[in-house]
Amino acid sequence: MPPFKPEEFLILIVDDISKNIQLLIEILDSLGYATTFAIGGKQALERVKIVKPDLILLDLMMPEINGIEVCRIIKSEEETADIPILFLTASNEKDHLLQAFEEGAVDYVTKPFKTSELLARVKTHLELKKTQNELKLAYKKMQKLANTDPLTGIANRRYLLDFAQKEFQRILRYHNNLSLLMIDIDHFKRINDTYGHDNGDKAIKNIVFSIESCIRKIDLLGRFGGEEFVVILPETPMKGALEVAERIRALIASQSLILEEDTVTLTVSIGIVSYTSEDKTIGQMIQRADRSLYQAKTGGRNRIVAL
Repeated sequence: MPPFKPEEFLILIVDDISKNIQLLIEILDSLGYATTFAIGGKQALERVKIVKPDLILLDLMMPEINGIEVCRIIKSEEETADIPILFLTASNEKDHLLQAFEEGAVDYVTKPFKTSELLARVKTHLELKKTQNELKLAYKKMQKLANTDPLTGIANRRYLLDFAQKEFQRILRYHNNLSLLMIDIDHFKRINDTYGHDNGDKAIKNIVFSIESCIRKIDLLGRFGGEEFVVILPETPMKGALEVAERIRALIASQSLILEEDTVTLTVSIGIVSYTSEDKTIGQMIQRADRSLYQAKTGGRNRIVAL
C-alpha cells in the first residue's frame, strides 16, 4: 500500500464559532492537510458542492441548520453522498449521536477533544475513503472491460444486446421511435487474405471511427461480430435512420486507407429497420435488420436497404 499523504486530502471544517474553526485549521495544517471551512450549516451546504472535500468535520449543534440536518441533506444528494462526515460534539450532546449515525455520519469526536484522537480518526476515515475510491475505480474498469470490444473500444455484443433490450422496453412503455442499423464491411475477407489480419484490424478501426463521427451521443455503436456492427438509434424514425445510414455509407466510400503501400477504398452495406407494432421482441427487430442487410449485400453492396 502506498504511504499515506495528508496533502492529497481536503477537509471541510463546519462550525458556527470562528475560534473552533481556527483551532482545527491549525491542527490539520500542521500535518499537511489541505483545509477549508464554512461558518454554519447554510454556508456548509453551499461550500460542499463547490470544493467537494474528502472529509467533513461537522459541529453537531449549530443555529439555523444543525449538524444533523446538514448531514441528512449532504447524504441525500448523489454528488456528495459518499463524503464521510465526522461529528464534533460536546459530551452532553451524545443523545443526538444515534440520529446522526442514522443520517449517515461515520464517526464522532467529543469536545473538548484530544488532538491525537482527532487526528487518528481523521486519518482512519480518509484511508477508508481512499480505499473505497480505488475499489470503485477498479470496478468501473472491470465493468468497462466486460462491456467493451477489446479491438475497437466500442460496445461488445453482450452490452449492445442489453442496451437494445432496454431501449425496446422503453418504446413499449413510452411509445417512442426506435431504429437499428446493421452494417457490414464489404469484401472484408479479401482485406484479411490480401493484407493480413493486422491490416484487417486497422480497417475495422477506421470504419468504427467513421461511423462514430456520424452518430449522436445518445446512439450506441456496437460490434455485433467480426466485421458486422449495429447502431441503435433511440427516438429515431425511419426517415432519420435513412439519413444517418447514408451519411455513414457516403463517408466511408469517400475515404481511402493505406494498407502496405496500397490505397484501398472500403465500402459498407447497411440494413435498416424501425420499430413496428409487429415487433414483439428486440430479437425480431434484429432479425429484420439482418434480412435487410442481406438484401443490401446480395443487391450489389455499398448500398442501404430498409425494411
